[in-house]
Amino acid sequence: MAQPTREELARMIDHAVLRPDATLDQVQAACELVRQFGVRSLCVRPCDVMKAAKQLTGSGIAVGTVVGFPHGTTHSQTKITGTRRAISEGAEEFDMVINIGRLKDGELTYVRDEIAAVVQAATGRIVKVILECCWLNRDQMAAGCRAAAEAGANFVKTSTGFGEHGARAEDVRFLRDQVGEALGVKAAGGICTLTDALTMIAAGATRIGTSSTEKILSELDA
Repeated sequence: MAQPTREELARMIDHAVLRPDATLDQVQAACELVRQFGVRSLCVRPCDVMKAAKQLTGSGIAVGTVVGFPHGTTHSQTKITGTRRAISEGAEEFDMVINIGRLKDGELTYVRDEIAAVVQAATGRIVKVILECCWLNRDQMAAGCRAAAEAGANFVKTSTGFGEHGARAEDVRFLRDQVGEALGVKAAGGICTLTDALTMIAAGATRIGTSSTEKILSELDA
């Protein structure tokens, strides 16, 4: 696609506040920042959903949160319960980490059914499936894409940002090839500059997860 306008790029960004040491003051500052820049969503830790939802009421900016983050190893029922709790507190989008080990074991029914359970718990809200590409080969990534599509998810996503590496253009391109136009592709992890963001979009990303929103959009303004 052609280089997006500032408004188009902003509406592709999920601004993330997911560090384990993030404070409530930092969550508040993020709410103010996303209002200023008009991004698509603010993705926060589950414990911060209620605060973010209250601060962003009426802004048109969705509140997202993470499920099974960052390792994906919590029980499926815990992921379901967490999704429902987050909805009750105002979450509108969910970035869930699959059980990466089960995918690598070839237990594709387990992976698909777990995604489907979270999709069902989300009751029509957007679910993005984090594959954590740094730990998968191409066959495993393809299987994860199939599982996400069969389970009714809306996006596949490259990374948590807490793995061995974050988003890479070649992984984004591969995910896009696997899902076609049926699902969105979210690139996240290590996207810190305008060049990074545009590279991911050129490779096929339709959402960008970043904590560097101000820097990226300021570079575009410049």
